[in-house]
Amino acid sequence: MPDIQFDRYYRYDDLTRLVHAYAQEFPHLVQVDSIGHSYEGRDIWLATITNTATGPASDKPALWVDGNIHASEVSASSACLYFLNKVTAEYGRNPDITRCLDTRAFYLCPRLNPDGAEWALADKPKIIRSGTRPYPYDEEPLGGLESEDIDGDGRALFMRLPDPNGGWKAHPDEPRLLIRRDPTETGGTYYRLLPEGFIRDYDGVTILMRPRQQNLDFNRNFPAEWRQEGEQRGAGPFPTSEPEIRAAVAFITSHPNITGGITFHTYSGVLLRPYGTHPDEHFPAEDLWTFQKIGQKGTDLTGYPNVSVYHDFRYHPKEVITGVFDDWLYDHFGLYAWTVELWSPQRQAGIESYKFTDWSREHPVEDDLKLLKWSDEILGGKGYVNWYPFDHPQLGRVELGGWNFQLAWRNPPPQLLEKEIAPFPDWLVWHCLISPRLELYRAEAMPLGDSSYLVRLVIHNTGWLPSYVSKKALERKAVRGVIAEISLPDGAVLKTGQPREELGQLEGRAYQATTVSNPMAGDVTGDRAKVQWVVHAPDGGTIKLTARHDRAGIVRTEISLG
Repeated sequence: MPDIQFDRYYRYDDLTRLVHAYAQEFPHLVQVDSIGHSYEGRDIWLATITNTATGPASDKPALWVDGNIHASEVSASSACLYFLNKVTAEYGRNPDITRCLDTRAFYLCPRLNPDGAEWALADKPKIIRSGTRPYPYDEEPLGGLESEDIDGDGRALFMRLPDPNGGWKAHPDEPRLLIRRDPTETGGTYYRLLPEGFIRDYDGVTILMRPRQQNLDFNRNFPAEWRQEGEQRGAGPFPTSEPEIRAAVAFITSHPNITGGITFHTYSGVLLRPYGTHPDEHFPAEDLWTFQKIGQKGTDLTGYPNVSVYHDFRYHPKEVITGVFDDWLYDHFGLYAWTVELWSPQRQAGIESYKFTDWSREHPVEDDLKLLKWSDEILGGKGYVNWYPFDHPQLGRVELGGWNFQLAWRNPPPQLLEKEIAPFPDWLVWHCLISPRLELYRAEAMPLGDSSYLVRLVIHNTGWLPSYVSKKALERKAVRGVIAEISLPDGAVLKTGQPREELGQLEGRAYQATTVSNPMAGDVTGDRAKVQWVVHAPDGGTIKLTARHDRAGIVRTEISLG
């Protein structure tokens, strides 16, 4: 097996080496290709994972999986690498993994944003949202405070400085912890709390945050309901304007066998589903129920709750985000797509009941005490750093300390990484196995006399999902039905039927009503389709039959005549 460890984060060169090592060690299961180049010219690697002995990936239903679209969310790449490691190590020993790779495929892009991740993992990290291209303006911002490591200890913490008008005070029982000053409180010792950093062009009075030069958000650059910068910050000048997103969109749209998608992000410890822009009433009912079933399976396997972005994960109750991956995959193609937000420090500290995005705005101080205890006991005090003095060149004597956000919040601490990402391969394999799957039910040639034959092909969908995947796909006319073709031997003539027949869509088991309470809802054969031809073949020979569906795969068979 490739030498990989899941208690560290890999920079680009090491990640490149690792994904290629899997392809070299498991050439029958893994193929690695570049799907494009980043803004700085790095290859965007994609691993195609399937058992090639049972057919190419393009002939099988597939699941798209990616990670690290946001620069500093590097544990998302780790989740992808962990998946790659598990399915290759357990192929042939794990029945679900073996069946999945024999009959289906994965398209795995571990690091969709190699430039931003390289900045985040540098010896002196620079944390940006997504890509390194200057946006929306080329010039360097002027003035202001920029978060950075100013004392050379490799951490970008916080600064606290005494200020009678500051909004923070020390907790009465735990002076390390800063809590909000009461609205009408006076007469105490108060602090102004700022990110650790230097202030450019400081006038001795005003402190403003220095705007980032790199303001792109790749997960606002997908085509679904894309909006301009004035309406949606970071969206880019047009949909797929950024080469990284254009590469992913081009690949997905040119691979119609993709039946779903999962993108790994951080943080919150939650499985997010569409829509981000519409309430659940906007869904076809069957699709909402199916999203909920898939999400519940994810919760059962990972422990992460599954929620709606619109109802449970909005940053502001009056605002929505647009141009995101999972909305695009579902709304344009009718594919069940998810955003996994890895890691929850709150849950690690024993805080179970909290509203994800609301917590940062308002939460009880008891939560902070639990988190501080977690840092002390589990992280050895490295998550929350005791305040220590520092002579700031512009602000004078300040104290540095507080949360080491990069260590404790943005990604799992390295020693906790493997435990956090280990449950996800089972859900990904399950998600892929529910895809539609076209298989041969029956193929036969019945003699009619006078060298004529009735040729019958019957195929069925053995997957849980229907061949079209979702009702939204039907609404969008996103996928055609099953196509059956017949190829005749020399000297044979087709007497009835067409060389190519359209058979429509095949149902799965996902949308079946229960017969327990409804005796009229029989288990009918909507999962099967039949096509017949009459062939005149005086010299006999072999007839070749093919049935194919963009999402459900391909069936090939032959029948000998005479």
